[in-house]
Amino acid sequence: MPRISSVTKRRWATAAATGLLASSAIAQEGTVYRLFIGDHADGIIRAVDLADGTDAGTFAIDQSPAMTRSTSGRTIFAVQGDAGKVAVIDTGIAFEDHGDHQDIKVTEAQLLPIVIEGTRPAHVVEGSGRIAVFDDGTGDVTLFSESDVMGGGFDPVTLAPGAAHHGLAAPMGDFLVVSVPHEDADQPRLGLRVVDMEGADAGDIVECPGVHGQAQSARILAFGCRDGIVVATPGSGSAPPTLEHIPTADLGDGNVSTLAGGTAMQFFLGNFGPAAVVIIEPGSEYPFRRIDLPTRRVDFALDPALAQNAYILTEDGQLHLLDILSGEITQTLQVTEPYSMDGHWRDPRPRLAVAGEHIAITDPLQGLIRLISTRNFEEDRTIEVEGVPYTIVAVGGSGATH
Repeated sequence: MPRISSVTKRRWATAAATGLLASSAIAQEGTVYRLFIGDHADGIIRAVDLADGTDAGTFAIDQSPAMTRSTSGRTIFAVQGDAGKVAVIDTGIAFEDHGDHQDIKVTEAQLLPIVIEGTRPAHVVEGSGRIAVFDDGTGDVTLFSESDVMGGGFDPVTLAPGAAHHGLAAPMGDFLVVSVPHEDADQPRLGLRVVDMEGADAGDIVECPGVHGQAQSARILAFGCRDGIVVATPGSGSAPPTLEHIPTADLGDGNVSTLAGGTAMQFFLGNFGPAAVVIIEPGSEYPFRRIDLPTRRVDFALDPALAQNAYILTEDGQLHLLDILSGEITQTLQVTEPYSMDGHWRDPRPRLAVAGEHIAITDPLQGLIRLISTRNFEEDRTIEVEGVPYTIVAVGGSGATH
């Protein structure tokens, strides 16, 4: 099986070591993480402080949400598609960059008064300082900045680049990469195209059948297709981004529909059918490496600090540590009882988030958050949570306090 080049490995290892040293140095000043947990049964988001598991706020919304955190971690967008709303939570954790270090400021988390409304809002994607909310019910895109919802005057721009469909829009410089619907609304999406900030075409359609899922790593975006991925690369100067389709025909059965992007290094991890994942390194001689799992996959997450680490939970309740460099599963830990992937896709199953030196895993049937140490890959402790803990987002980090 092809491997990432030795040069790439050295670069990754150096970056990972540098990140660890930097993190260690500033951790002496102050480290704070908060977990935000969406309840499966009710429209409730509960926040807890990771350090001691204490309550950091309970926020009532209209329905059980899908949650997306902003890049900064200052805000969380709670999408309630059936209710036609997106709620916004101020996490209470903010960073200020000072070049050689960053300051951390911690306040109370709060549900902001701003509500983004639509027919059926779905995907929330951030890029180039803009946040895009795609409305499946209309095909419209709502654009704004994080500062807008934080009190800077919320006056979003709405674009109508296409018909209603289950789609997405990803900001990239002064452009958007948007999904293209089929003329027959019952048929899968055709592909992707680039539009400007007026919604006008800025390039041809690139085929990406059934496009679903996207992620950013460094300056590029990747989108999942039924026959591969599409990579969007920023154009030079004022030119629009370029879109390139990369097929996965030689990987066997499966397709990419969920993606996560590396932060310290440029790579992507995607699902590939029910019981495999694929490591994606665009631009390399062998851009895809398929890793088969022992049972069907429940969820996965990348470690933003330990660049080579990916964590994958399978339906037998086991958590696997995947080494991105070698493409091998190096450790496995039994963390929950089995959660079968049979049944409805919305049934309560565990979800993962990485918070500093812990992997936080919801255990809906037990009403727990399980905290697994990234240092020794063992369960460190649990946090009891009311209701049925389901979706989870982690925010926080280290910084100087004054």
